[in-house]
Amino acid sequence: MKLTLSIEPGLIDQMKEVARKRNTSISKIAENLFKGELEAETKAPFIMKKEEELSDWVKKLTITGEPVADFDHKAEYRKHLDVKYGL
Repeated sequence: MKLTLSIEPGLIDQMKEVARKRNTSISKIAENLFKGELEAETKAPFIMKKEEELSDWVKKLTITGEPVADFDHKAEYRKHLDVKYGL
């Protein structure tokens, strides 16, 4: 089966050189690339589509609110360093 692709001429020349060095064809390289993509697609992790599919305890773990306006992240980080390194 034939497939027509629109590819930059410079890229085609580079791929011809790569194919020559590997003693193969651009078609075989493209075919292996497509097979690899399809294999990766079938091995992709399952992604939940709806929030309703999450259990209640998982929903509680997510942060939905806005951060507190007066939170001083630098002071909290300094406390962390004090505890960690005994400063």
